[in-house]
Amino acid sequence: MKNMKLIKDEKADACRVFPVVADEEISEADQERFFSVVSVDLAPWQVEQVLTPSNVYVRQESLLAVHWHPEFVPMEHIRKRVDAMFPNRTDELLIPTQHNVLMNWDGYTGVEVDCYASGFNRKVQLLLHFTNDKVENGGVLKSMLAHTFKYRSGQLFEFMDTITKPDEDRIGRAARATGADQELMEFVRVNVSKIQQLLDDNWTEVPRLSVKNKLLRNWFDSMRPELGDNAVDRIQAYIKKIKTIVKEGFNLTFFYRASEVIEEVRGLGGCVVIPHPEQFWPILLRNYDVDGIEVWNPQSQEYTEFLISVVNEQNGRRKSHERDMLIFMGDDCHMGEKTKPEDQQDAEKASREIGLQPAWDDLNIRKKLIVNNIGRRSVIKEYKERLAG
Repeated sequence: MKNMKLIKDEKADACRVFPVVADEEISEADQERFFSVVSVDLAPWQVEQVLTPSNVYVRQESLLAVHWHPEFVPMEHIRKRVDAMFPNRTDELLIPTQHNVLMNWDGYTGVEVDCYASGFNRKVQLLLHFTNDKVENGGVLKSMLAHTFKYRSGQLFEFMDTITKPDEDRIGRAARATGADQELMEFVRVNVSKIQQLLDDNWTEVPRLSVKNKLLRNWFDSMRPELGDNAVDRIQAYIKKIKTIVKEGFNLTFFYRASEVIEEVRGLGGCVVIPHPEQFWPILLRNYDVDGIEVWNPQSQEYTEFLISVVNEQNGRRKSHERDMLIFMGDDCHMGEKTKPEDQQDAEKASREIGLQPAWDDLNIRKKLIVNNIGRRSVIKEYKERLAG
């Protein structure tokens, strides 16, 4: 960047440069960076990364994946990756669950919807699954999802405004929590102002999938060759804290109530699963009309055995005409992460794979599943029957 003054933090373990004065004028390099980070087109090297999994699971014969996000990666590439990872599978159920956008795979349609648990005053998420034909005339559900989809872009604009206005209370709290200095904060403000201006100038050309909080993270990640990892990591910690503060203050009445979403799904003949159990404890207490819960997720692993025991006990008390609560495990794979340069990937997110749920094969967990004859194969069979019903 032109006219950028730099200082060096001599106390760092490695050389770190922090911007002190940044040029506020949008340069040609800024424009190139912007179109790079909002693009959903894949270069050949990105396609190759998507098509080439790091591991192959030749012994896994059943593939159950009902919580994963294609993002902007074409399904044809995802299919080839899945084929390469699980070459010997004999039965499967794969349903994509993009955030607030219906997508389908081999006869099934899914979505992960943000909604509101009014009794607990918090945002929660639900996985909705259908056979394709059941959502063809689901006009009300599609309208609900279209409204909810705006949440992520709306939050991005509030996120950016908090930095560029700026909201002194919020950015002050973030700075104290992360040790951000004035030079770093000013550099972030200037760059986020550029992003806002570039969004306004190019709004009709920007894919809507790119208008979300990750835009800021990706912008600064692209600066690693110029600024170094230490400087960018400090920036990322600062903006991540601001994002958390903004999310905490978001008006939850924007969302439809979870009960309203479930009612609409049941009216269409769809099924519902509660994801992220450890994040959404209250929703488990509400006794919603759902088909199952995730007992394991890459972000939620601590209470897996306890949740299995609870489901087993509840199913044991159900009357003969009542359907059992099913047990799911969610890989929560975000395919977009696999399109980034390896040195810019979130290592934890990048390790997630569609259908990779090692808890199914954990010996202690299997003990609790075997008691009720539960496994990937039995859940696939039962859930397919419910979806078809």
